[in-house]
Amino acid sequence: MTPARLDLPVIPGATNRKPLFLLQPRLERKAITDVQKTPSLKLTVPEHGLAAEWPCWVEGVSGFTALNRQPPQQAPWMVGVIDADTVEINALNGAGQNASGGWLVYQPGVDLTDASAKLTLTGHGYSLELTIANEGLQVLGVGRLMIVLTPAQSAAIPQAGVTYTLDITWQNGDVDRWLDGPVSVRRGGGHGCCT
Repeated sequence: MTPARLDLPVIPGATNRKPLFLLQPRLERKAITDVQKTPSLKLTVPEHGLAAEWPCWVEGVSGFTALNRQPPQQAPWMVGVIDADTVEINALNGAGQNASGGWLVYQPGVDLTDASAKLTLTGHGYSLELTIANEGLQVLGVGRLMIVLTPAQSAAIPQAGVTYTLDITWQNGDVDRWLDGPVSVRRGGGHGCCT
């Protein structure tokens, strides 16, 4: 398996929480039976199977082309779960739209039951290991991990030359390198106010 490559931005001296979605390679498609005309767009998708907010695409909706996004060429929407048959795309306004049909498309999450995870940051003369045991990684549910860096840990990361890897060890002892990439230490800015 080739690991996915993803930058890990870090703000030094702050508590950094970075959610990760660990996705299976296959796509699930669930029929959309109603595109509701609500300001925060709601879709009726009977038995959609999502437990929590999840990255999803939408295909084949008529009358609202801005809603359609094709996997994997386009970025997914972050879709919230209202109930077992309803999801919400807060980023879109459905008021006044006359849309119908289509499919909610997503990759199911990886079941981390009985697995362990280790995120290792390394650079010249620097190393940090985050695990579930040391609370640097938190399992939030199927396919959902949270990276947690304390203010002291984030302040100690060198400005440049640091990379990370995320390894998953399965119950049978197999180890998969799931993610890797550069760590980007950012100074200043944030909250949409300044650079």
